[in-house]
Amino acid sequence: MVKPNILVICRSFLPQAGGIEEYAYNRCLQNPDQVIVATAACAEDQTFDRLQPFPIYRWSVPNWVQSPRGLGSVRVTNFCRQVLRMTCSCWFAIKLFRRYRYEYIEWCHGYEFSVLLLLSYLLPIQFFIYLHGDDVLEIAQKPLSRILFNLLLKRAKGVVCNSSFTQTFLKTHFHCATSMHVINPTVRPDKFGNINSDRLDALRGQVRQNLNIAEAAIIILSVGRLVRRKGFDRIIKNLPNLLKSQLDVHYLVCGQGWMEAELKVLAAELNVQDHVHFLGPVSDQQLAGCYAACDFFSMLTFFDEQAHSIEGFGIVYLEAAYFGKPVLASKVGGVEDAVIHDVTGLLVDPNSTAEISEALNRLCQDQQLRESLGQRAKTQLAPKSLHCLLYTTPVAESWI
Repeated sequence: MVKPNILVICRSFLPQAGGIEEYAYNRCLQNPDQVIVATAACAEDQTFDRLQPFPIYRWSVPNWVQSPRGLGSVRVTNFCRQVLRMTCSCWFAIKLFRRYRYEYIEWCHGYEFSVLLLLSYLLPIQFFIYLHGDDVLEIAQKPLSRILFNLLLKRAKGVVCNSSFTQTFLKTHFHCATSMHVINPTVRPDKFGNINSDRLDALRGQVRQNLNIAEAAIIILSVGRLVRRKGFDRIIKNLPNLLKSQLDVHYLVCGQGWMEAELKVLAAELNVQDHVHFLGPVSDQQLAGCYAACDFFSMLTFFDEQAHSIEGFGIVYLEAAYFGKPVLASKVGGVEDAVIHDVTGLLVDPNSTAEISEALNRLCQDQQLRESLGQRAKTQLAPKSLHCLLYTTPVAESWI
């Protein structure tokens, strides 16, 4: 029996939905007999954990952490949440070391990296840190964080970047002499179950029937947290012109977030509320139905300078490709690793209303273009990337 020797630490983990959560889970499935997971508790985690081929240890999360109101003050709540995560992740790492005597830590994001730095002095371990875009941008904004992060990089066995954009940003803004690896996210097929043409047709028909959308109508799909930088408003603002062109277009939005109310008001002001469907958080099976029902996927993300937030990759673009759907996306951040312009989709300047409008019109009116891009998107999906190769790759930089 193989002894687990890698502790994977993530601030949250499946069944909590999210790109980093999915990335960390896919990593654990690659050599489940060698990993132990430490993470926060979440809804329905006990049922999920029992089904996994690797042990998962979760710290409790107080009710105020999960409440949207928190402790009343946003700043105080965020600070207390961070202190809780830092304390719990540190304590669990030490506790699990006493039990397993693991040799490596894989820290699945750049957040709370100072805990990892501390652990590197307290425990006789080596470590890798994963970076996803937003996290390293946040670190770069704070002088003290930059100093500590450069120290962390000197002590790291390696750094894993989710995209070439993240890697380039790291090399440009920090002193990183340790090995760097670009490992793009991949789609986990079992997430959506057995997908065949008959099931896709059934899912497509079911979603359209439930939403009272005609079979001939064009459906645009977006999936993600309803926050400003995801660019949901850019699609809604283009719906009036598309409808004036005699196109029956509907927009499905899967996800939740603080911007939902604002987007609903925008749709009503533009008199397109009957063509915008807010579906909220959806299960994997419901999401499969939405991918099957749509004609193309779009997420027009942009760099939010105020929040220092950017799309580091975007697993949803690959999920759309998995279902053979073309993508309309932005030339920003790590998106260009996920979408190849004029091959798997169309890339536009997210701040150019003309480019967005032209691309939307092309995809809505040209079925042959949609089909050709969708077919190539499905064939371009990369094979599974093996994180276990991190332990056998001696080169300074690699693309796994």
